[in-house]
Amino acid sequence: MKTIIDNLFTDKQIVGKIQEKLPMLFQVAELETMRGGKVGMEVGSLRERILVALLIHKFGEKNVKTAIPITEPEADVYVFDTPFSIKTLSNSLSGLKLVWTVDAESAFKFSQEYTPSCDMIFAHIHWEKQGGLYCIPKNIQLEIFENIGRAGYIKLPKVGINPRGVEMTGKALKLLVEHQETSKILVNWKKESIAFDTFERWVELWQKD
Repeated sequence: MKTIIDNLFTDKQIVGKIQEKLPMLFQVAELETMRGGKVGMEVGSLRERILVALLIHKFGEKNVKTAIPITEPEADVYVFDTPFSIKTLSNSLSGLKLVWTVDAESAFKFSQEYTPSCDMIFAHIHWEKQGGLYCIPKNIQLEIFENIGRAGYIKLPKVGINPRGVEMTGKALKLLVEHQETSKILVNWKKESIAFDTFERWVELWQKD
């Protein structure tokens, strides 16, 4: 089953642009959020904006809705009135957050109630190696969810630690990205030498009359 944005993955011009530009844009996002040599957690929000901007570039601003009600638990953007969640993950295919939680009770409740509810756009960042950009249809998520079961799909935080979210298991994510009906663009994640000043643009705005 194809998704409404499948031609994003078949348009040769767009595919080439993604392979060329996405590593550089995500590298800038990391530089933007870096503190003390470490990438900040807010990098995820910047990556999401970069991918939403890609959707706007491809499908037009009038066809991409970004003002999502808080009642939408999983959707991050609508394209042609179809909801999509946006997920990004660095390095290995493990640790993908399904939801951020603040306590064990909330995490457990989520794990008992969660069912995939929309198509997913997933970026796997693997610096100096190969990763990719994927679109995983809702029906494929449901298929894997049913095949391996709730316990095989969802990983709860360890008991006794400060929970930082409920994750998808590495097994589930691997099955999703390797599924024959998942659309994919392979990306070689090469870092460039980028001259970047976190504060430069803000200083320039202060200096404007």
